[in-house]
Amino acid sequence: MTELRIYYEDTDAGGVVYYANYLRYLERGRTEYLRERGLSVRELQEKGYLILVMRLEIDYLSPAVLDDLIRVDTAVLEITGATFTLGQRVVRVADEKPLLDSKVTLACLGPGKSARRLPRELLRVLREE
Repeated sequence: MTELRIYYEDTDAGGVVYYANYLRYLERGRTEYLRERGLSVRELQEKGYLILVMRLEIDYLSPAVLDDLIRVDTAVLEITGATFTLGQRVVRVADEKPLLDSKVTLACLGPGKSARRLPRELLRVLREE
């Protein structure tokens, strides 16, 4: 669970969060999900693992606006040899209103950008649910 405040810089001319900014919020949610479980993206990179977005599905449900406090909830949906899929939801904290639902599949790559099995430490974290 990651909480974020909506700042003026996040909004568009209509006063709502610009749709592409949700990609950053989702990335932060995934990063903090791992960090809360004792694993950092930096550690994985230093060991030669790159975790990249392969597929992303998003349903925008309701807009966030200036000064909203939002929360990104992340849950593991599926784990395979070299990929894993997460469900992520963004909600407004004040009223628990769902703002966005997403499903993201990430792939593990190694040197030469070739597919690589998920490392043990990542598997441990993903299976903690």
